Amino acid sequence: MRRARRISGCGSLALLMSAAVLAPGTTGAQAAPSVAFLAHQAVYDLSLKTSRGNASVNNATGRILYNFAGSACEGYTTEFRQVSRLDAGESKTTLSDLRSTSWEDGEGKSYRFKIETRMNDADVTSVDGIAEREGTTVKVKLKKPKAKTFTIEGAVFPTEQVKLIIEAARQGKSVLELVIYDGSDDGEKVYNTLTVIGQPIPGTKAPTKPDATTDNEKFKSQTRWPVTVSYYDRATKPNSGEQTPIYAMSFELYEDGVSRALSLDYNDFVIAGAMGKIDVKETKPCK
Repeated sequence: MRRARRISGCGSLALLMSAAVLAPGTTGAQAAPSVAFLAHQAVYDLSLKTSRGNASVNNATGRILYNFAGSACEGYTTEFRQVSRLDAGESKTTLSDLRSTSWEDGEGKSYRFKIETRMNDADVTSVDGIAEREGTTVKVKLKKPKAKTFTIEGAVFPTEQVKLIIEAARQGKSVLELVIYDGSDDGEKVYNTLTVIGQPIPGTKAPTKPDATTDNEKFKSQTRWPVTVSYYDRATKPNSGEQTPIYAMSFELYEDGVSRALSLDYNDFVIAGAMGKIDVKETKPCK
């Protein structure tokens, strides 16, 4: 899974619903073994996992619908919707509805995106744009929320991000640093990310908490890895010491890009995402 975004006004979170370790300032053209992504539609049920400190979140419910299709030759299409409801007590609730569609070139050189977000009864906010990468430079052209063109150095797009994580995991690497652009927020946000990859889990080892992948033969032969990706606002400089991530996402990532056992950490509270359903779709082979 690639990304889960803006569960409340507190910020955003992107679902990686999915060589060399790609460091900021490099390109993904040197990536070694290719990743055969699985075309699929998955549903994740959301619930409150933890509420920290003075966080006024008593309960959380919601659902993510994630639809991924395509191939390296025709590019990858992602449709994503996240509906979330946060209960702050005293009848105070926040309802958020995020919808996004995107297409990414198979080589990670082009990325088109449309994102719509509604909070409670407020008007829908929209982001619409295209990003093209040439060498280490990404040129972004936004149509919404306002027309604007700008460049980013050393960034990769979301599907390429998942591909690089899987390739790093296959090579036994445990840490991966990437600059990510996915068009989120107002379309101008750029993230520095730190990915930590745990030890591989063989397909023969059943998950601790069963879900829709547990009895699916497609996943019993696949290795998966525990992964945590922390997102940092590239525009924010820490005053002193270590910078705190805006949010972090943990999940188990299969070799074909499918994610299970989501944990979305917004600092004040953590949302769990359990896969309730997965439908595997046919992928047309490249000619």
